[in-house]
Amino acid sequence: MDKIKLLHTHLGRINPRLLTRLEKTLRRIPSVQAMIEKEYREIMERLEPALKPYRGDFPTFSRLPETGRDRQEIIAGMETLRDREAARWKDGFVSGAVYHGDPAYIDFLNRVYAIHSQANPLHTDLWPSVSKFEAEIVSMTAQMLGAGETANEFCGTVTSGGSESILLAMKTYRDQARERKGIPRPEIVAPETAHPAFDKAAQYFGIKIVRTPLGPDFRADLKAIKKALNRNTIAIIGSAPTFPHGVIDPIAEMSAMARERGIGFHTDACLGGFILPWAEKLGYPVPPFDFRLPGVTSISADTHKYGYAAKGTSVVLYRGQELRRYQYFTAADWPGGLYFSPNMSGSRPGGLSAVCWAAMVSLGEKGYLEASGKILQTADSIKRGIESIPDLRVLGDPLWIISFASEAVDIYKVMDYMAVRKWNLNPLQKPPSVHLAVTLRHTQPGVAEKFIADLRTAVKHVRANPEEKGESAPIYGMAATMPLRGVVSEMLRRFADLLYKV
Repeated sequence: MDKIKLLHTHLGRINPRLLTRLEKTLRRIPSVQAMIEKEYREIMERLEPALKPYRGDFPTFSRLPETGRDRQEIIAGMETLRDREAARWKDGFVSGAVYHGDPAYIDFLNRVYAIHSQANPLHTDLWPSVSKFEAEIVSMTAQMLGAGETANEFCGTVTSGGSESILLAMKTYRDQARERKGIPRPEIVAPETAHPAFDKAAQYFGIKIVRTPLGPDFRADLKAIKKALNRNTIAIIGSAPTFPHGVIDPIAEMSAMARERGIGFHTDACLGGFILPWAEKLGYPVPPFDFRLPGVTSISADTHKYGYAAKGTSVVLYRGQELRRYQYFTAADWPGGLYFSPNMSGSRPGGLSAVCWAAMVSLGEKGYLEASGKILQTADSIKRGIESIPDLRVLGDPLWIISFASEAVDIYKVMDYMAVRKWNLNPLQKPPSVHLAVTLRHTQPGVAEKFIADLRTAVKHVRANPEEKGESAPIYGMAATMPLRGVVSEMLRRFADLLYKV
């Protein structure tokens, strides 16, 4: 670790662009590669026990058993796993992840899924009920996000999650620009804080992504956005809010730039789509971000987050059917018959769409308004509590996704100490920081107060014990400061390998 730190220090003095070109050469040096491999092994050995906690406690299957196991034994084992894992999130100690979590509500959603567990939207003739559910999910979401009385002018599809919604929107803009403008090398412009799903879309679909810096308020810098635009730009991206800092980009100004140039503008409201409309009704300062802005041509909003549906659904919306049609896949000459798919999957679990529809109509406007009010009030309390701790500062001006940093103590060590107190928080970088995404779980009595009390204790502990390494702090510290970003990317690939290790 000391040699790696020394390597960081020396490499950090090199121009980043030059360093990127040098990285492949450096990694061919046997001594450097051996040092990096040793670091990978140490990190993975440290992570493995936490990622594989059930070894020795439950049967392991690396191949099919000779005879099938008893179904009741299987159920009993899965219930034991469920109960162990629920103990962490049910009391409100987790950032995001579980957004509703009430047992009666979960039972309701599970009953809905059981009723529709065999449904597959690919077979529209067998399960037209799923088409009904999905059409209404899209319409209700569009109406909530600015379509108003002209909801028929807006359209979309149900997807498997926010990443697919983003991927599909970028694929749509690429295909539209290719056909209508003849752009062979498309580009999208996105602030640094836009979700990595946009990078994934760029990689998958041959799009160049141009990342732009932030302003001092952690929102997109308008001058940088304007400077990045060129004749190959097909869309601009804004977040409502951003995942790292919970702030809303200047979407009115950004979408106006897009409209002036005749290009797309995508609002990523995966996190905020099902809170911001209600926050605005409750009187919170919510800048315009949705279809009420004429330059906004698409929006992603996750029903499986603050829409309180089960995991595995999201919505991507478009301004007009003509744009949406570029999303579709069709095969007219296949011997197997006429084939089309509105999104990336062919077969899909219709039960998840049924659950999403049931969640939305069971809550209604009143339910979403009340839930948002509880979350925003709790977030206000937590934000004030963080600001009262001298060694911490809140980044930006968030509503309910609260990021905080410190110049006085190692914030990752603070996060580690919070983990000892059973809190699961999100580590961030650039700058090193941590955030809490407030959910309904945190609105339970006493949870916010405990969070602030534990956070205050954590800061005091880290200040008094600066040499204490902690479990995650060395890893996140290395990842945040390592100049060789390819090394960090390879570490993430090793992490993915570890997940699939039996």
